[in-house]
Amino acid sequence: MDPFSEFRLWYNMWLNSNPPEPAAMTLSTAGANGIVSSRIVLLRDFDEDGFIFFTNYNSTKGTQIHSNPNAALLFWWQPASRQVRIEGTVEKISRERTEKYFHSRARENQISAWASQQSSKIPDRNYLLKRFDQFVDKFADGEVDVPPYWGGYRLIPRWFEFWTAGRHRLNDRVSFRLAGEKWVKEILAP
Repeated sequence: MDPFSEFRLWYNMWLNSNPPEPAAMTLSTAGANGIVSSRIVLLRDFDEDGFIFFTNYNSTKGTQIHSNPNAALLFWWQPASRQVRIEGTVEKISRERTEKYFHSRARENQISAWASQQSSKIPDRNYLLKRFDQFVDKFADGEVDVPPYWGGYRLIPRWFEFWTAGRHRLNDRVSFRLAGEKWVKEILAP
């Protein structure tokens, strides 16, 4: 089995358990200085081309990706005693795909993308709420445009690890690494 089929199988099992936030994943990025940061983002789509999420390009993660496209994803499904780690490189997705996704979001979420200058310092929460109201007024009579600084990214995997908790800490670890155009499966010691 290839890693994408394995991931789809595990992810569908996770979805069938009705978790509170099924799309949550940890994204780790590092800037040009090599300092790593991690945060939870939401998986919005995946296929054999990679794993898609959306954000503000000017956010910390966006600026780190711009300067260093290497990143990692972690899916931690604690109730199932499973995790999936994925490493690869990140690229922007097409503007058309970004626009399609953006317009599928709730209107309030679209407006939030305009109101929040993500990762920038603000004086207080009231400032953010006022900005939100300003953009509600701005777009009151029509469709909310996609901000030019907001869009999607795709992590293109080069390595996967599928981990399942085992008795006596003898956990099962199966990895797939990309060698040329072929995925090589390996069993790893816990």
